[in-house]
Amino acid sequence: MSVMADIVTLERPREGVALITMSNPDINNHGSWAGVGQLGEALAEAREQGARVSVLASDTPGHWYEHAWLRDLRNTVIGEPTTGTGGGWGTCLDELAKTTVVTIAAISGDCSGGGAELGWACDLRIAEENARFGQPEVQIALTTGIGGTSRLARIIGRTATAEMVLDGTPMTAQRIYDLGGVNRVVPDGTSIEVALDWASRLADRPAKALATLKQILIDNDDLGLTEALTNEQRLFGTVVGTEEAIATMGSIQDRFDAGESIESVYGSPRP
Repeated sequence: MSVMADIVTLERPREGVALITMSNPDINNHGSWAGVGQLGEALAEAREQGARVSVLASDTPGHWYEHAWLRDLRNTVIGEPTTGTGGGWGTCLDELAKTTVVTIAAISGDCSGGGAELGWACDLRIAEENARFGQPEVQIALTTGIGGTSRLARIIGRTATAEMVLDGTPMTAQRIYDLGGVNRVVPDGTSIEVALDWASRLADRPAKALATLKQILIDNDDLGLTEALTNEQRLFGTVVGTEEAIATMGSIQDRFDAGESIESVYGSPRP
Protein backbone atom coordinates (compact mmCIF):
# COMPACT_ATOMS: atom_id res chain seq x y z
CA MET A 1 0.00 0.00 0.00
CA SER A 2 1.24 3.46 -0.91
CA VAL A 3 0.39 6.41 1.34
CA MET A 4 0.10 9.87 -0.21
CA ALA A 5 1.10 11.97 2.80
CA ASP A 6 -1.77 11.61 5.27
CA ILE A 7 -4.98 11.98 3.28
CA VAL A 8 -4.97 9.56 0.32
CA THR A 9 -3.97 5.88 0.18
CA LEU A 10 -3.36 3.71 -2.87
CA GLU A 11 -3.85 -0.04 -2.67
CA ARG A 12 -3.65 -2.77 -5.32
CA PRO A 13 -6.19 -5.50 -4.43
CA ARG A 14 -5.22 -7.52 -7.51
CA GLU A 15 -3.27 -7.12 -10.72
CA GLY A 16 -4.73 -4.36 -12.86
CA VAL A 17 -6.94 -2.88 -10.14
CA ALA A 18 -6.23 0.11 -7.89
CA LEU A 19 -8.19 1.25 -4.85
CA ILE A 20 -7.69 4.94 -4.10
CA THR A 21 -9.14 6.13 -0.80
CA MET A 22 -9.46 9.66 0.56
CA SER A 23 -9.82 10.15 4.30
CA ASN A 24 -9.85 13.66 5.72
CA PRO A 25 -12.43 13.47 8.52
CA ASP A 26 -11.32 16.71 10.17
CA ILE A 27 -12.94 18.61 7.29
CA ASN A 28 -15.47 15.93 6.23
CA ASN A 29 -13.57 15.09 3.04
CA HIS A 30 -13.93 18.57 1.64
CA GLY A 31 -11.46 19.09 -1.19
CA SER A 32 -8.49 20.81 0.37
CA TRP A 33 -5.80 21.71 -2.12
CA ALA A 34 -3.47 19.25 -0.36
CA GLY A 35 -5.98 16.41 -0.45
CA VAL A 36 -6.98 16.90 -4.07
CA GLY A 37 -3.31 17.17 -5.01
CA GLN A 38 -2.65 13.82 -3.38
CA LEU A 39 -5.67 12.32 -5.14
CA GLY A 40 -4.28 13.41 -8.51
CA GLU A 41 -0.88 11.95 -7.65
CA ALA A 42 -2.49 8.65 -6.65
CA LEU A 43 -4.46 8.43 -9.89
CA ALA A 44 -1.29 9.04 -11.88
CA GLU A 45 0.75 6.55 -9.87
CA ALA A 46 -1.92 3.86 -10.26
CA ARG A 47 -1.97 4.35 -14.03
CA GLU A 48 1.82 4.42 -14.34
CA GLN A 49 2.11 1.19 -12.36
CA GLY A 50 -0.29 -0.69 -14.61
CA ALA A 51 -3.78 -0.22 -13.18
CA ARG A 52 -6.45 -0.75 -15.81
CA VAL A 53 -9.31 0.03 -13.44
CA SER A 54 -9.18 2.49 -10.53
CA VAL A 55 -11.82 2.65 -7.80
CA LEU A 56 -12.22 6.00 -6.04
CA ALA A 57 -13.42 5.57 -2.47
CA SER A 58 -13.74 7.32 0.88
CA ASP A 59 -12.91 6.26 4.42
CA THR A 60 -14.71 9.21 6.02
CA PRO A 61 -18.13 8.08 7.33
CA GLY A 62 -21.05 9.88 5.74
CA HIS A 63 -18.95 11.64 3.13
CA TRP A 64 -17.52 10.68 -0.24
CA TYR A 65 -15.81 13.69 -1.83
CA GLU A 66 -17.26 17.05 -0.87
CA HIS A 67 -16.85 20.48 -2.47
CA ALA A 68 -13.64 22.51 -2.32
CA TRP A 69 -12.55 23.37 1.20
CA LEU A 70 -13.67 26.99 1.26
CA ARG A 71 -10.71 28.07 3.38
CA ASP A 72 -8.36 27.12 0.54
CA LEU A 73 -10.60 28.48 -2.19
CA ARG A 74 -11.15 31.83 -0.47
CA ASN A 75 -7.51 32.19 0.48
CA THR A 76 -6.48 31.53 -3.11
CA VAL A 77 -8.63 34.45 -4.22
CA ILE A 78 -7.48 36.89 -1.54
CA GLY A 79 -3.83 35.85 -1.59
CA GLU A 80 -3.63 34.14 1.80
CA PRO A 81 -1.80 30.83 2.57
CA THR A 82 -3.36 27.57 1.35
CA THR A 83 -2.62 23.87 1.81
CA GLY A 84 -1.43 23.53 -1.79
CA THR A 85 -1.58 25.00 -5.26
CA GLY A 86 -5.07 23.90 -6.31
CA GLY A 87 -3.62 22.31 -9.44
CA GLY A 88 -4.73 18.89 -8.24
CA TRP A 89 -8.23 19.50 -9.55
CA GLY A 90 -6.90 19.71 -13.10
CA THR A 91 -4.63 16.72 -12.57
CA CYS A 92 -7.57 14.63 -11.37
CA LEU A 93 -9.68 15.56 -14.38
CA ASP A 94 -6.80 14.81 -16.75
CA GLU A 95 -6.25 11.40 -15.16
CA LEU A 96 -9.95 10.52 -15.16
CA ALA A 97 -9.97 11.18 -18.91
CA LYS A 98 -7.06 8.80 -19.64
CA THR A 99 -8.39 6.04 -21.89
CA THR A 100 -6.07 3.35 -20.53
CA VAL A 101 -7.80 3.34 -17.12
CA VAL A 102 -11.50 2.87 -16.42
CA THR A 103 -12.58 4.67 -13.25
CA ILE A 104 -15.35 3.66 -10.86
CA ALA A 105 -16.64 6.00 -8.15
CA ALA A 106 -17.65 4.03 -5.04
CA ILE A 107 -19.84 6.70 -3.49
CA SER A 108 -20.37 5.79 0.15
CA GLY A 109 -21.78 9.10 1.41
CA ASP A 110 -22.61 12.64 0.49
CA CYS A 111 -20.79 14.29 -2.40
CA SER A 112 -21.04 17.90 -3.46
CA GLY A 113 -19.53 20.63 -5.58
CA GLY A 114 -16.11 19.79 -6.94
CA GLY A 115 -16.23 16.38 -5.27
CA ALA A 116 -19.43 15.51 -7.10
CA GLU A 117 -17.87 16.88 -10.29
CA LEU A 118 -15.02 14.39 -9.94
CA GLY A 119 -17.67 11.70 -9.62
CA TRP A 120 -19.42 12.89 -12.79
CA ALA A 121 -16.05 12.63 -14.56
CA CYS A 122 -15.65 8.95 -13.61
CA ASP A 123 -16.70 6.33 -16.14
CA LEU A 124 -18.98 4.41 -13.78
CA ARG A 125 -20.66 5.31 -10.50
CA ILE A 126 -21.97 3.12 -7.67
CA ALA A 127 -23.83 4.89 -4.88
CA GLU A 128 -24.92 3.68 -1.47
CA GLU A 129 -28.54 4.23 -0.49
CA ASN A 130 -27.72 7.00 1.97
CA ALA A 131 -25.63 9.06 -0.45
CA ARG A 132 -26.78 12.49 -1.52
CA PHE A 133 -25.57 14.47 -4.52
CA GLY A 134 -25.41 18.23 -4.59
CA GLN A 135 -24.10 21.19 -6.57
CA PRO A 136 -24.55 23.86 -3.88
CA GLU A 137 -22.37 26.50 -5.53
CA VAL A 138 -25.24 28.98 -5.97
CA GLN A 139 -25.68 29.03 -2.19
CA ILE A 140 -22.00 29.99 -1.85
CA ALA A 141 -22.45 32.83 -4.39
CA LEU A 142 -20.46 30.81 -6.93
CA THR A 143 -21.04 28.79 -10.08
CA THR A 144 -19.96 25.27 -10.90
CA GLY A 145 -16.48 25.17 -12.38
CA ILE A 146 -15.38 21.70 -13.48
CA GLY A 147 -18.43 20.00 -14.97
CA GLY A 148 -21.24 20.34 -12.44
CA THR A 149 -23.42 21.99 -15.07
CA SER A 150 -22.01 21.15 -18.51
CA ARG A 151 -21.00 17.53 -17.90
CA LEU A 152 -23.92 16.81 -15.58
CA ALA A 153 -26.44 18.05 -18.17
CA ARG A 154 -25.08 15.45 -20.59
CA ILE A 155 -25.55 12.75 -17.95
CA ILE A 156 -28.96 13.49 -16.39
CA GLY A 157 -30.37 16.08 -18.79
CA ARG A 158 -30.81 19.83 -18.76
CA THR A 159 -34.03 19.96 -16.74
CA ALA A 160 -32.73 17.99 -13.75
CA THR A 161 -29.37 19.74 -13.91
CA ALA A 162 -31.10 23.13 -13.87
CA GLU A 163 -32.92 22.10 -10.70
CA MET A 164 -29.73 20.93 -9.05
CA VAL A 165 -27.54 23.93 -9.86
CA LEU A 166 -30.13 26.73 -9.63
CA ASP A 167 -31.70 25.52 -6.38
CA GLY A 168 -28.48 24.19 -4.85
CA THR A 169 -30.09 21.54 -2.63
CA PRO A 170 -29.10 17.86 -2.88
CA MET A 171 -30.79 14.91 -4.55
CA THR A 172 -30.96 11.37 -3.21
CA ALA A 173 -29.01 8.50 -4.69
CA GLN A 174 -32.25 6.90 -5.83
CA ARG A 175 -33.32 10.00 -7.73
CA ILE A 176 -29.91 10.33 -9.38
CA TYR A 177 -30.14 6.66 -10.36
CA ASP A 178 -33.61 7.19 -11.84
CA LEU A 179 -32.18 10.08 -13.88
CA GLY A 180 -29.32 7.92 -15.19
CA GLY A 181 -26.60 9.54 -13.10
CA VAL A 182 -25.35 6.40 -11.36
CA ASN A 183 -25.13 2.80 -12.55
CA ARG A 184 -26.25 1.12 -9.36
CA VAL A 185 -27.61 1.93 -5.89
CA VAL A 186 -26.39 -0.56 -3.30
CA PRO A 187 -26.92 -1.09 0.43
CA ASP A 188 -24.96 1.14 2.77
CA GLY A 189 -21.48 -0.13 3.49
CA THR A 190 -21.15 -2.17 0.28
CA SER A 191 -20.08 0.27 -2.44
CA ILE A 192 -16.37 -0.53 -2.26
CA GLU A 193 -16.98 -4.29 -2.33
CA VAL A 194 -19.33 -3.97 -5.31
CA ALA A 195 -16.97 -1.60 -7.11
CA LEU A 196 -13.95 -3.86 -6.62
CA ASP A 197 -15.90 -6.87 -7.90
CA TRP A 198 -16.86 -4.89 -11.01
CA ALA A 199 -13.29 -3.60 -11.38
CA SER A 200 -11.97 -7.16 -11.31
CA ARG A 201 -14.32 -8.12 -14.17
CA LEU A 202 -13.31 -5.11 -16.24
CA ALA A 203 -9.60 -5.64 -15.63
CA ASP A 204 -9.94 -9.00 -17.36
CA ARG A 205 -11.45 -7.47 -20.51
CA PRO A 206 -9.14 -7.08 -23.55
CA ALA A 207 -7.10 -3.96 -22.85
CA LYS A 208 -7.11 -2.34 -26.28
CA ALA A 209 -10.82 -2.89 -26.78
CA LEU A 210 -11.59 -1.43 -23.34
CA ALA A 211 -9.44 1.65 -23.93
CA THR A 212 -10.83 2.22 -27.41
CA LEU A 213 -14.41 1.98 -26.19
CA LYS A 214 -13.64 4.62 -23.55
CA GLN A 215 -12.20 6.81 -26.32
CA ILE A 216 -15.42 6.38 -28.33
CA LEU A 217 -17.45 7.43 -25.28
CA ILE A 218 -15.27 10.50 -24.72
CA ASP A 219 -15.36 11.53 -28.37
CA ASN A 220 -19.12 11.10 -28.49
CA ASP A 221 -19.57 13.91 -25.97
CA ASP A 222 -18.20 16.43 -28.47
CA LEU A 223 -19.48 15.12 -31.81
CA GLY A 224 -22.76 15.15 -33.69
CA LEU A 225 -24.27 11.77 -34.52
CA THR A 226 -22.91 11.56 -38.07
CA GLU A 227 -19.38 12.46 -36.98
CA ALA A 228 -19.62 10.18 -33.94
CA LEU A 229 -20.60 7.20 -36.08
CA THR A 230 -17.75 7.86 -38.50
CA ASN A 231 -15.34 8.10 -35.57
CA GLU A 232 -16.69 4.88 -34.04
CA GLN A 233 -16.20 3.03 -37.32
CA ARG A 234 -12.67 4.39 -37.62
CA LEU A 235 -11.73 3.28 -34.13
CA PHE A 236 -13.33 -0.14 -34.68
CA GLY A 237 -10.89 -0.54 -37.55
CA THR A 238 -7.95 -0.02 -35.19
CA VAL A 239 -8.85 -3.06 -33.07
CA VAL A 240 -10.53 -5.60 -35.37
CA GLY A 241 -7.28 -6.68 -36.99
CA THR A 242 -5.22 -7.10 -33.83
CA GLU A 243 -3.90 -10.53 -32.89
CA GLU A 244 -5.93 -10.48 -29.69
CA ALA A 245 -9.18 -9.70 -31.51
CA ILE A 246 -8.60 -12.36 -34.18
CA ALA A 247 -7.77 -15.01 -31.59
CA THR A 248 -10.69 -14.07 -29.33
CA MET A 249 -13.23 -14.06 -32.17
CA GLY A 250 -12.09 -17.56 -33.09
CA SER A 251 -12.27 -18.95 -29.57
CA ILE A 252 -15.72 -17.49 -28.90
CA GLN A 253 -17.11 -18.78 -32.19
CA ASP A 254 -15.74 -22.22 -31.28
CA ARG A 255 -17.76 -22.09 -28.05
CA PHE A 256 -20.93 -21.19 -29.94
CA ASP A 257 -20.25 -24.00 -32.42
CA ALA A 258 -19.92 -26.38 -29.47
CA GLY A 259 -23.43 -25.48 -28.35
CA GLU A 260 -22.87 -22.90 -25.61
CA SER A 261 -25.54 -20.25 -25.13
CA ILE A 262 -25.00 -16.51 -25.38
CA GLU A 263 -25.54 -16.22 -21.61
CA SER A 264 -22.97 -18.91 -20.95
CA VAL A 265 -20.39 -17.15 -23.11
CA TYR A 266 -21.01 -13.52 -22.14
CA GLY A 267 -22.45 -13.86 -18.64
CA SER A 268 -25.78 -13.26 -16.93
CA PRO A 269 -27.30 -9.78 -16.60
CA ARG A 270 -25.98 -7.81 -13.63
CA PRO A 271 -28.60 -7.07 -10.94
